[in-house]
Amino acid sequence: MRGRFITFGRKCRERWQLFLFLIPAAAVVLIFDYWPMLGAQIAFRDYQPRAGIWNSPWVGFKHFIKFFHSYQFERVLGNTLILSFYSLAASFPLSILMALAINLVRRTGFKKFVQTVSYMPYFISVVVLVGILNQVLSPVVGIYGGVYRLFCGSGYPPDILANAGTFRHLYVWSGIWQSLGWNTIIYLAALSSVDLELHEAAQLDGANRLKRVVYIDLPILLPTAAIMLILSVGSLMSVGFDKAYLMQNNANLSASEIISTYIYKTGMNNGTAQFSYATAIGLFNSAVNCCMLLVVNKLADKVGDGGYGLF
Repeated sequence: MRGRFITFGRKCRERWQLFLFLIPAAAVVLIFDYWPMLGAQIAFRDYQPRAGIWNSPWVGFKHFIKFFHSYQFERVLGNTLILSFYSLAASFPLSILMALAINLVRRTGFKKFVQTVSYMPYFISVVVLVGILNQVLSPVVGIYGGVYRLFCGSGYPPDILANAGTFRHLYVWSGIWQSLGWNTIIYLAALSSVDLELHEAAQLDGANRLKRVVYIDLPILLPTAAIMLILSVGSLMSVGFDKAYLMQNNANLSASEIISTYIYKTGMNNGTAQFSYATAIGLFNSAVNCCMLLVVNKLADKVGDGGYGLF
């Protein structure tokens, strides 16, 4: 151990200019990333603003136990997991398929047009997106209601936005429409590294487009796809609060109440701010996320023979 410190010190003296450049970056990470993490200890304290973080009484796992015994626990956790896995299962393969489809287009002008059109929804804010959904799917003034009355005469159609059964589909597929094109950028960048001579040789051997995609393009995409999957799982439990909260109403609450909205309501919006309780729920959410990330990274490492894991 002492020898390692001596070696490290010698390297610091020899390459002090490089370590000097690292100081600002390390300072930013320590001050703005790690130092605020000390505030997470209020999950184990009965936080009182007047007493401060360090002087609030220590209560251990009291707030975690309170959440686990809450009648909302199973519903909130279940909704979060269902939305997370549904979004991942639908968006992840579609991004790869769209990248492969765009890569097969030979006309440069048409390819750029498709890419531009598919990227545009990504720059629409969540508030505007939910507003579009409300305007289009409203049974009274929306296009959905107008089409219904056009073919069915009078009356109003079922309110899709107030249906707990349709909330998840609206949430996931509107998100896919918004981000699908943007998510293909990394895969298109990987496909650009494919040697054209491989495709030419495959064509000479009689391989059609499908076989060239399966045996040339897909193997090139596998390392990138594995890394993107790991990164996606790393934020799996971080279901967007803003979109879920804006789409939420009393009728679809059984499907739309997720961990982030529950934290907001119980911790900050119920008249008596329960900062410690909200922090405990958020810390539990982060712990589950971390466990999932480690498991998927390990699986990717084993499937890829030690080459696909991030750490």
